[in-house]
Amino acid sequence: MSASLTWGLGRRKTATARVRLTPGSGGFMVNGREVDEFFPVLAAQIRAKEPMRATGTTGQYDVHCNVDGGGMIGQAEAVMLGIARALKDINPGFDPILRQGGLLTRDSRMKERKKYGRRGARRGFQFSKR
Repeated sequence: MSASLTWGLGRRKTATARVRLTPGSGGFMVNGREVDEFFPVLAAQIRAKEPMRATGTTGQYDVHCNVDGGGMIGQAEAVMLGIARALKDINPGFDPILRQGGLLTRDSRMKERKKYGRRGARRGFQFSKR
């Protein structure tokens, strides 16, 4: 079931990535810029490209991502999840490979909200006896 255009949605913390995969020569654009330019830190680039490397489809698809919210690492991991979901739609045989690498698991950790009567989520105000 090879489709000409496949979408994948990835989320991490407050970052959301909409990923579009099309058959091509391996171009990788994030918000209209090259991935190396958008993610200047090498670890973020590697994390974003991980599903393509794991499945051996590095030069076969062009990747176009729209990313919003969050920080650099959160955005990179959102792109990673979006690519993994799109690759799974293209070829369901990739599911065990992607799942084994933990690439299809949504990291659900979010920032805990601030509570009333406290300075932060858990930290209270400083107690003064006098």
